[in-house]
Amino acid sequence: MKTFGFLMISTFLVLFATLLPYCSASTTRRFHFNVEWKKVTRLCHTKQLLTVNGQYPGPAVVVHEGDTVEIKVTNRIAHNTTIHWHGLRQYRSGWADGPAYITQCPIRSKQSYTYRFKVEDQRGTLLWHAHHSWQRASVYGAFIIYPRQPYPFSGSHIQSEIPIILGEWWNDDVDKVEKEMLKTGAGAKVSDAYTLNGLPGPLYPCSTKDTFTANVDAGKTYILRIINAALNNELFFAISNHTLTVVEVDAVYTKPVHTKAIMIAPGQTTTLLLRTNNHLSDGGEFLIAATPYVTSVFPFNNSTTVGFLRYNTNDKTKPANHLNNRRRLTKTTLSTRAVLPDMLDTKFATRFSDSIKSLGSDKYPCKVPTAIDKRVVTTISLNLQNCPENQTCSGYDGKRFFASMNNVSFIRPPISILESYYRKQSRGVFTLDFPEKPPSRFDFTGVNPVSENMNTEFGTKLFEVDFGARLEIVFQGTSFLNVENHPLHVHGHNFFVVGRGFGNFDEEKDPVRYNLVDPPERNTIAVPTGGWAAIRINADNPGVWFIHCHLEQHTSWGLAMGFIVKDGPLPSQTLLRPPRDLPKC
Repeated sequence: MKTFGFLMISTFLVLFATLLPYCSASTTRRFHFNVEWKKVTRLCHTKQLLTVNGQYPGPAVVVHEGDTVEIKVTNRIAHNTTIHWHGLRQYRSGWADGPAYITQCPIRSKQSYTYRFKVEDQRGTLLWHAHHSWQRASVYGAFIIYPRQPYPFSGSHIQSEIPIILGEWWNDDVDKVEKEMLKTGAGAKVSDAYTLNGLPGPLYPCSTKDTFTANVDAGKTYILRIINAALNNELFFAISNHTLTVVEVDAVYTKPVHTKAIMIAPGQTTTLLLRTNNHLSDGGEFLIAATPYVTSVFPFNNSTTVGFLRYNTNDKTKPANHLNNRRRLTKTTLSTRAVLPDMLDTKFATRFSDSIKSLGSDKYPCKVPTAIDKRVVTTISLNLQNCPENQTCSGYDGKRFFASMNNVSFIRPPISILESYYRKQSRGVFTLDFPEKPPSRFDFTGVNPVSENMNTEFGTKLFEVDFGARLEIVFQGTSFLNVENHPLHVHGHNFFVVGRGFGNFDEEKDPVRYNLVDPPERNTIAVPTGGWAAIRINADNPGVWFIHCHLEQHTSWGLAMGFIVKDGPLPSQTLLRPPRDLPKC
């Protein structure tokens, strides 16, 4: 029944696209989200799970390019909440972006807020999720934007589409997991399972019935919309004995890339074409699998979630599920290692990331800035803070774990930064002195992981750019505690990944090797483990915008920053007025 429910969503999506094919006329689409508790059972554990409309994962938001969207969110729980529309540019509508205390005060218990924004010049697969504390562990869903124009890839031959949302499941209350981490200064308890569309699959206890299955016909082409909504893990994803073709990442078309597997970081989306085998009209099942890509020395969940790609059969005498559960489990256990890259396979992750290029066609040009007005270089670090007097800390060496950018650990203020900026009341809320270069130069990726002084500063520090500025940001990893792959998400803007590498960024040599022809355009970048990534942004969206690690544990520790884009000279280049129902702190 669970599988049937999500396949109904998939069927709805393709019917929606068929009913309004490549619609050029915009409309207003309205949705209502109730944030509420729902009793859910997984892995033999039943608990109250935070959901939207009682659904896990939450409902898909399906719109067309050019639509105006209104989503009324009603908070039916005792805690505050917000929703973020991940990857939506929110042009001039930063009030609808969602991160708590950055662009809005949270929605209080028994209150509502309507997020209003227009979907402009975007098309493809994105996601929405809660953006308050760790609520996005279960409060998330797909955000699908159908294009005005036909797909630039075999659009007329698409049989159907299948959204697959990768997630994590905790048997414990996630709110308590977060609070315990912050209280003790230690790392967070890891999840108990990974999930495909909320279902863990047969490799976990009591989960044979909670297995995702996608039914397909032989000799057809399907769109797979892969979304990583996991809280703290980058993931490998693959389907056994099938080649996947990447045609879009983060709702931006790419040159086609054929691959046996993908690496996808939290907050990233990857749209794939799956061409099914012509010779399987008599049925058959193949593994759909996801497992973590591991670059950290911290404890992690080293399990694998699996589902099944099931070929429909023309033989009416053969039952639809002709493989019994025992055969399925044996087949699954033997096959997962052959399907997926090794968890430590950085070479595969690097090759895959480097293979992604913007489509760069006349209709969908790559608008990468070829010159820049400002370059910001920032370290991304894990930190060890000395334990305060008369306290016991459970991090390494009796200290507390934190994280920072340019040695500043981000502190969320008690009120919205965007509102205080708009009303010119920044005193005591934020400052504009974020360091635009590391405060000291050293061997960032070669320093001893534990012997250095890793105490960080704390603050709500931002930097500011003029409207239209061509901005470059270099994210420089460090080896404090350990080298690690960090997925960095930029709100309010897409960006172009013009360069990546291992070791330390060289400001003289590395820009010479930038790709300024067809770099991938994204909203979330997986900064290489023990390395750096350079992105370029056309800063043309006025407002306050958050930049943070999409490993939620690291954001809680302070691995975040923000920047302000000033209003432009024209009325159409200024931040809109705050809505009347904007929540108050």
